[in-house]
Amino acid sequence: MGKLITILGPTASGKTSVAIALAVETGGEIISGDSRQVYRRMDVGTGKDLADYVVGGRKIPYHLIDIAEPGTKYNLFQYQHDFIRAYDSIVERGAQPILCGGTGLYIEAVLRGYKLASVPENKALRASLESKTLDELTAILKDLKQKNGSNMHNTTDVDTAKRAIRAIEIETFNGENAAEAAMLPSITSLVIGIDIDREDRRKKISDRLKNRLEEGMVDEVRALLDSGIPPEDLIYYGLEYKFVTEYIIGKLSYNDMYRRLEIAIHQFAKRQMTWFRGMERRGTHIHWINAALPLDEKIEKIKLLMNGCQSV
Repeated sequence: MGKLITILGPTASGKTSVAIALAVETGGEIISGDSRQVYRRMDVGTGKDLADYVVGGRKIPYHLIDIAEPGTKYNLFQYQHDFIRAYDSIVERGAQPILCGGTGLYIEAVLRGYKLASVPENKALRASLESKTLDELTAILKDLKQKNGSNMHNTTDVDTAKRAIRAIEIETFNGENAAEAAMLPSITSLVIGIDIDREDRRKKISDRLKNRLEEGMVDEVRALLDSGIPPEDLIYYGLEYKFVTEYIIGKLSYNDMYRRLEIAIHQFAKRQMTWFRGMERRGTHIHWINAALPLDEKIEKIKLLMNGCQSV
């Protein structure tokens, strides 16, 4: 069993297929690094594609998918501790742990052992912020980050006021309670990035959105709403769940939903790449592999890196 292998990349880069193929080759188990795949019954919109984890009749073990109820607010603190438990159990079994995902914050937090505390709700702070605009909240968050010297939140990834208020709540708590935060160990990892051409990425995102809508994404969101989850709780999750919910409740027409969601996913992918470049500046060495290469060539390159080759 080797050290942790991390496979990251923007949405629609094909990172999951690489992770699954590598798991087949190495006897690996996959730990998801996706902030929304933790939620049950949010399958189509988060692109879980769980059928892909069965290869030649063999099920590839995966972790940190379908571990939280939709409507709840799973957070980075929980993810760090759930990751450590999954990672330790894989290592104990002598299997190869493979971290795969596109949520840069989650991935960087576990690789670098970010210092976090379980942050309680601050009702007084929330009440003081609820009348502010998203721009005002973003400015407050940016100021707090500078005071705390924090990389914990990417301000460009705060796409709703609710998310911004929670981020401010976390930064405020961490600034006032630094000594109470727990330090987790940093983990040595070979980090592979799937580098997809911008135009290819755009085409794949657009094609995938069309496919997901055809596969029943609207019905999935409607079923979540029908189960009693308030619309604002689904909107909190952003992207597909935000725009499809707004369509279902009559806030957007279907065409407006489609157009705005497509734009939002393209912007999200761009922000993911900005985060990964930031990780490199902060000291994470990412070995980038061309997404256009055949899958078997990608796996061979990763295996060479695993065997100690400095570049491929």
